[in-house]
Amino acid sequence: MKRELDVLVSQMYGSGMSYTDAVREFKRRYLLEVLARHRGNQCKAAEELGMHRNTLSRTLAELNMDSAEIRNGLKRPVRSERPRMQQPHPLALVR
Repeated sequence: MKRELDVLVSQMYGSGMSYTDAVREFKRRYLLEVLARHRGNQCKAAEELGMHRNTLSRTLAELNMDSAEIRNGLKRPVRSERPRMQQPHPLALVR
């Protein structure tokens, strides 16, 4: 993992990304991952991160992140938007 991080940092630096932007992008990705694992639940995510829920909430606001949007993105699509599974022919099950 350290090697992957080294490569990523080199790419970010090489592309001219500022330190501030790099830290901001890291925070966004890291928080997104933790929130996704907790299905957008800020209380559980904050607990895992070792911070107060209000601190997480403020950090999300500073990063223009919306946990409700994250939560909604993880919900199962409504039935009409789900891909349809092809049903086997009824006689195909009879042997």
